[in-house]
Formats: sequence, C-alpha cells, structure tokens
Amino acid sequence: MSPDARCHHPLWGTATASPRAAAAELAVAGPVSPAAPLAPAARAARLLLSPWSRLCLLVLLLASAASAVLLFQPQRLLTDGWPEQLGGVAAAVAYAAAYGLCTVAFVPRPLLNLAAGALFGSQLGLGSAIAGTVLGAGIAFCLGRVLGQDALRPLLRGKWLKAADGQLSRHGFRSMLAARLFPGIPFAASNYCAAVSRMGLLPFLLATALGSVPNTAAYVVAGARASTPTSPAFLIALACIAVPGLAGAVVAWRKRHRLRGR
Repeated sequence: MSPDARCHHPLWGTATASPRAAAAELAVAGPVSPAAPLAPAARAARLLLSPWSRLCLLVLLLASAASAVLLFQPQRLLTDGWPEQLGGVAAAVAYAAAYGLCTVAFVPRPLLNLAAGALFGSQLGLGSAIAGTVLGAGIAFCLGRVLGQDALRPLLRGKWLKAADGQLSRHGFRSMLAARLFPGIPFAASNYCAAVSRMGLLPFLLATALGSVPNTAAYVVAGARASTPTSPAFLIALACIAVPGLAGAVVAWRKRHRLRGR
C-alpha cells in the first residue's frame, strides 16, 4: 500500500487522503475557539429591548400619565377658565396639545369636548377638539405599536381576538371609522387594539379624524350652549348625544342576548 492512508465511508466509498496534507490543513485552520460570551452591556441592552420589557415600560408610562392627571386636575379648566396669557387661536392650539396628552392619560373625551366648547365656542372648540383627538390617538397608536405589539401579538389566540385583529389588519380604515362612529367603543381601547394589529398609521388617523366629528361636535356645541339649556342648539346637541348612546346600548344588549342563546 502507498504511504497514503485509505479510509472507507459507507456513503462516499473509499477515499485517499495524504497525512501531510491533512496535517497542513489542521495547522492552517488552527484550534476552534468557543463562541465568546456577550458583554454585560450587550446583555443589558437585549434585556431592556425585549418585548416584555417594552410592554412594562408602556404600562409604566400610562400609569404615570394617569397619576399626573389626578395630581394636576385638568378638569379645573371648566371652573377656573383658560389662563389670561393665552387667547384666540394660540389658546386653541395649546388646548389641542393638552387634549391629546390627556386622552393618552385616559381622561374621558366627553369632558374634554365639553370644555372645548365652553372655552372657545362651537367652531374654534370643534377644531381644537378634533385636532386633540387625532393627536392623542396618534400618540397612543405609536406607543402601543413600538412598545406593546411584539409582546401582545402572540397572545391573540382567542376566536374573537383573532377575528378583531384580522378585521383591523385587512380593513383598517373601514373598521376604525365604524369604531369611531359607534359610541359604545372606548377611545383608548380602540387605539391600542389598532396598534397591536397590522393596521397602518395613516388610515388610522384619517378614520379617527372623520369618525370622531359627529360625536365630538355634539359635545362641543352642548358645552358652548350650556348657559342656555333651553336653546334649540343645546337641545339638538343633547339629542345627538343621547340617541346614539341609547342605540348603541340596545345593539350591545341584543348582541349579548344572541351570544347567550348560542
């Protein structure tokens, strides 16, 4: 036999390999070093950027915002009025910004809409309230998408949750427009449900702006005409608030009754 070593493999048959060539290959390759462990800073960054860490940060931010609202009590605007340093359009813009932040902190929108009408009147108050609504919805959507989507999407396992997620993901604009027009769906809940779904930001904002107009206008007009509760404008606004609310309650009751029957 030649100095070359012969080896047999059940799949590839007999192969010839030179001992000198094999030794040279091993010398070039060198010893295999184990994978280096992650540095402490890299491990900490990975932990902080994990989905559940971001979800905890979202909960902490929302809890802090709600606590700030309880501390500063923005509802005092209804009794104390707007600061004298601001007036006109500048005051309406500032109120829209405050409106958006308050909705993120779970302040009820009807209260903010009434305050907008009482402070700025029907037209300017409606514009400020709609701008604040879109701003607050956009902030909540972005927070939920960046900090909560990765952690919450794997939990969408129930039949109803999957159906709602699929509806928002495939027909985002139409579904969100219906949610804004229907008075029984909470504003904050619809924001974060849309954020967890695969709905786009632009359709979400457009549907929010259009769908929020009727209900917001009714509350703003009611706030602007609250000093004259017997005026036709106030009574019409009150009817526009009460009738959709009663209709929504009836629809919800019938749906619940049908589900129980099944």
